[in-house]
Amino acid sequence: MTDRAEQTIRELRAEFDALASKVKGYGPDELTRPSGAAEWDVSQVLSHLGSGAEIMLATLDGTLDGTGTPDGDAMRAIWARWDSMSPAERAEGFVTANEALLQRLEGLDTQTREDLRVELGFLPEPASVATLTGMRLSEFAHHSWDVEVAFDPSAQLPEGAAELLLDQAGGMLGFLGKPEELGGRRVSVAVRTTSPDRSFGLDVGEAVSITDVPAEPDAVLTAPAEWFLRLVYGRHSPEHTPSSVDLSGDGVILDDLRRVFPGF
Repeated sequence: MTDRAEQTIRELRAEFDALASKVKGYGPDELTRPSGAAEWDVSQVLSHLGSGAEIMLATLDGTLDGTGTPDGDAMRAIWARWDSMSPAERAEGFVTANEALLQRLEGLDTQTREDLRVELGFLPEPASVATLTGMRLSEFAHHSWDVEVAFDPSAQLPEGAAELLLDQAGGMLGFLGKPEELGGRRVSVAVRTTSPDRSFGLDVGEAVSITDVPAEPDAVLTAPAEWFLRLVYGRHSPEHTPSSVDLSGDGVILDDLRRVFPGF
């Protein structure tokens, strides 16, 4: 039986291979085109994914060999180096750094995938390989969308990534959700996703959280799972919202939910 970490690593490989095949063909015009991330062009998104891969590899290696994980100064130096690169250097570095990280992850044996714990500094306890790779898949999938949407306004997250990420979306709501945007109103939404088919509740009160399906929701949201994830991550503007998204009920409208999840 394939474990969660192995599934996630396989999806990371598929996502990377798909994006890298396109990035290798990008020239100056493509690399400096505005991306789906409001303040970055395509090359800056690739820089973020490249520096992130480099930091994650150093974190993984430092945990495995006992030398320790990168501190703040080391990470700032990595970011500064990537920031100073030309767009073409960022594209090339993106491919190299992510390939190195993936080869390292793919080389972990079953026992290591199960037992290894990585101290990240911002979680209440060290992260398992499944948690670590799940966080990386979330970052990679959404920023890949930022690149893809620069060339295709109808771009979507891959179904394989959406299925894995939907299971962990609840853990990000406290960080990404801004319930104060509803002015103190409490809203309960029944969510029904497709691809994969799931049903759950979205509660916006003092905080934002995933719940069981509410018996009397203020509204019912029906949407592809990939769009629900993009909603949570702020990649939800009307021009990037498929016609299959439907919100019924008088208690909340889509623009309310867009305000709750402004993105980053």
